[in-house]
Amino acid sequence: MFFDGASNFKGVSIGVVLVSKRGQHYPVSAKLRFPYTNNMAEYEACILGLNMAINKNIQEMLVIGNSDFLVHQVQGECAAKNSKILPYLYYVQELNKNFINPIPLRIYNQSAYCAHVKEETDGKPWFHDIKEYLVKGEYPEHANHTQKCMLRKLVRKDF
Repeated sequence: MFFDGASNFKGVSIGVVLVSKRGQHYPVSAKLRFPYTNNMAEYEACILGLNMAINKNIQEMLVIGNSDFLVHQVQGECAAKNSKILPYLYYVQELNKNFINPIPLRIYNQSAYCAHVKEETDGKPWFHDIKEYLVKGEYPEHANHTQKCMLRKLVRKDF
């Protein structure tokens, strides 16, 4: 299970992807309509993923998130000092009881996506098309309508 939550001036969003042993992906994302801190959003995302796994009768899984804060608290390595976080922590610990052996949470020095991103086949960096659009004002020849819209939004910085 991969999970992440983010809170900024535009709102709060969370996302989870369950990946089966066969490589089947089950993604879910949500926009939260209440004011949350970033740490609360991380917990919400983790809880969403754990509930998804429980509903799918998953007994065992690897959990990957980028919140050291959450990981250390769930593992009991640091205390939750914020009283608003305690209910989240207790709920995650309660959900963990639904799995074979408590879920091992690990801290990695490298982002999880780095291990799963495939190398570009054309040998150009990921931002090549964006840079070309900025410099020349032309869309890449292979760009479809959706990709052209995204390039315009990226340049306007309004998405």
